[in-house]
Amino acid sequence: MSVVDRIKSSPRLKSLVLYLLITPGQARPRQWVKWFVNPFRHTYGRGSLVRWRTRLDVVPFQAFSLGAGAVIEDYATVNNGMGAVHIGARTFVGIANVLIGPLRIGNDVIIAQNVVFSGLNHEYEDLTRPIKDQPCSTAEIVVEDEAWIGANAVITAGVRIGRHAVVAGGSVVTKDVPPYSVVGGNPARILKQYNAEAQAWERPQKLSVI
Repeated sequence: MSVVDRIKSSPRLKSLVLYLLITPGQARPRQWVKWFVNPFRHTYGRGSLVRWRTRLDVVPFQAFSLGAGAVIEDYATVNNGMGAVHIGARTFVGIANVLIGPLRIGNDVIIAQNVVFSGLNHEYEDLTRPIKDQPCSTAEIVVEDEAWIGANAVITAGVRIGRHAVVAGGSVVTKDVPPYSVVGGNPARILKQYNAEAQAWERPQKLSVI
């Protein structure tokens, strides 16, 4: 049995390791983990940049990678405690974004300001326990290459945003977005799609919920 498997199989040992790695009551790693462990566990591509005011709450027991030439702007928060976070090459993560894994963002993606990606949901069905004490479920968010996410959008767990798709500012995306489409609203609806035969962006005759 590997060391990782042994830790996972023992509740007491797992609790001890988590205490040593993560500040109790918080979803962020201890300072020594940031300095001496994470640099050897996570991948930063050549020319990538994480601004000084970014809150990089990444732990060593989940993956985190930042592609070559990618940028994470100030006041963003990245958390991989519940699932891996991968950000592709030349992708731009705007000011004050929140990225909660599991999350996979492709190459050449533009993400404007104050966008929230959350790959987790809190359970709430047990009325005898506060919601904060109930388990979380996760579902990976995938953003394919060349997408553009407008300011103040919210992308919920399990959503896939297709290649070269556009999410309008302020949208709440609860279902998959087709490639080469424009969506907007709450919940987001298809506003335009690219017609390859006509080589033009066209509005659907009847807007549909995605």
